[in-house]
Amino acid sequence: MNRRIPEGTGSGRRGERMGGMRGMRGPVEKPQDFKGAVKNLLKYLGVYKIAIIIVMILAVFSTVFAILGPKILGDATTVIYSGIMAKMAGASEGIDFKAVGRILILLAALYIFSALLQLAQGFIMAGISNKISYELRRDIAGKIHRLPFSYYDGVSKGDVLSRITNDVDVINQSLNQGITQIITSAATILGILVMMFSISWQMAFTALIILPISMLVLGLIIKRSQKHFVNQQEYLGRVNGLVEENYGSHDVVKAFNAQERSLDQFSESNDFLYESAWKANFLSGLMMPIMNVVGNIGFVIICIMGGYFAVTGRITVGNIQSFVQYMRQFTHPIARLSQISNVLQQTAASAERVFNFLEEDEKPTEAEGALGIRKEGDMGNKTGVEVTGEVKFENISFGYEPDKPVIRDFNAHIKPGQKVAIVGPTGAGKTTIVKLLMRFYDVDEGRITLDGRDIRDFKRDDLRNLFGMVLQETWLFSGTISDNIRYGMMDATEDELMAAMKLAQADHFISTLPQGGNALLNEEASNLSLGQKQLLTIARAVLHDPKILIFDEATSSVDTRTEL
Repeated sequence: MNRRIPEGTGSGRRGERMGGMRGMRGPVEKPQDFKGAVKNLLKYLGVYKIAIIIVMILAVFSTVFAILGPKILGDATTVIYSGIMAKMAGASEGIDFKAVGRILILLAALYIFSALLQLAQGFIMAGISNKISYELRRDIAGKIHRLPFSYYDGVSKGDVLSRITNDVDVINQSLNQGITQIITSAATILGILVMMFSISWQMAFTALIILPISMLVLGLIIKRSQKHFVNQQEYLGRVNGLVEENYGSHDVVKAFNAQERSLDQFSESNDFLYESAWKANFLSGLMMPIMNVVGNIGFVIICIMGGYFAVTGRITVGNIQSFVQYMRQFTHPIARLSQISNVLQQTAASAERVFNFLEEDEKPTEAEGALGIRKEGDMGNKTGVEVTGEVKFENISFGYEPDKPVIRDFNAHIKPGQKVAIVGPTGAGKTTIVKLLMRFYDVDEGRITLDGRDIRDFKRDDLRNLFGMVLQETWLFSGTISDNIRYGMMDATEDELMAAMKLAQADHFISTLPQGGNALLNEEASNLSLGQKQLLTIARAVLHDPKILIFDEATSSVDTRTEL
């Protein structure tokens, strides 16, 4: 069978993707469903709602204990100040060091207890975030196997890999740090406001003026930077796709002296990534200095008011110190929230990419009452039907795109035990016929039958178990030669393994290796020749003992004698 990659798939689409990446000019379209992404993320968080509630309680108490510190420290300052002033007025007793000591011991205990609560909430939250990351990766891995072949026709491998690595990592880091910081920051702002009002309501109202100004600044920056964070994650996936494609075909790139062109393609894509990342981080980086300016203006006003109130006797020196400390702390959680907003923007973009992938249309479900297939002699399976391997193509038509048919009104009848060669020019649809037979795609018109039954009436897994398929493009994984041959039949005995090796004419070269069948293949099995790799894939198909064996130019790289 002449190998053919169908129109609109494989290398054709790959070229379109690479061409598309080379031609990227405009920004990526801004996603519209952030609320939906957050809603989906909350579903994962909902499983751990009790643990999250505990984290929230710990965060609140930790913040409360930390907030009490400046007020208690102000009491110590007041005691010291009162003692000094009394001594200067001629009193016999000066500073009450015992009272100061008690206050400092209480202060140390509060800070230690607050730190312990922070440690506990960090421990719990780290467990939650990593469990959710585990579940997301598990769900993405499962989704990969449930998606139809047509999905991968238009998506690069690197983009899918980016979702399961980069995007999930962003979500992990955000959950690990963002949730506790949001709770802590909100509790800190509220607690500080309460403490400031308890000291002086006039000064507290003045400090509150900072809040709407800060929120306005944050809102404007977030609105402008959000689209750049989205673009950053999208372009990162595209760059990963380009790197994966060029690295996977590095021998072809070198053979055609296309290294410079490949680097140009990468540089162009990388430039767009750099531009979007630079804009996103520059705009988000403006938050801290702007917040500091706003906070310092408010701090100056408070210092002036506090000095006036102290001179007029409306407030103690210790309370001024406490209020100033609270004022300085008041801007910190706001600034922290501004930093968290950067992470949340990335998280929103990453979450949407992940959940968009998880919500992709899956391959059609099995027909109600789909038939199982029982292998010959398998008496343990009472529900399946036995098949002999008679295949009919009845007036089938198919196209990868509705308006571009690849096969029109094709008919064929293949009897059990019959050897059939499908020949034709490149692009005639030979490989497409095989993909239709194995239900990688379903026909648009007509039907394919197996022993007189429409193949759509069978369960997909059972149907594909009938086939052994050997492609011209070999696929082997890092591991031993024996493990690679056993891939389709993991419980095969050593005798069955040796028989498959001999039948595939692979036993000779395997026996010459120092470790024989236990020899390790490296990544992409580059320590074997193309012909040797093809023999291993033939042995793997033979070991599976299929009813129907399909060779798609499976001997194109072996010598003529072995092919015979």
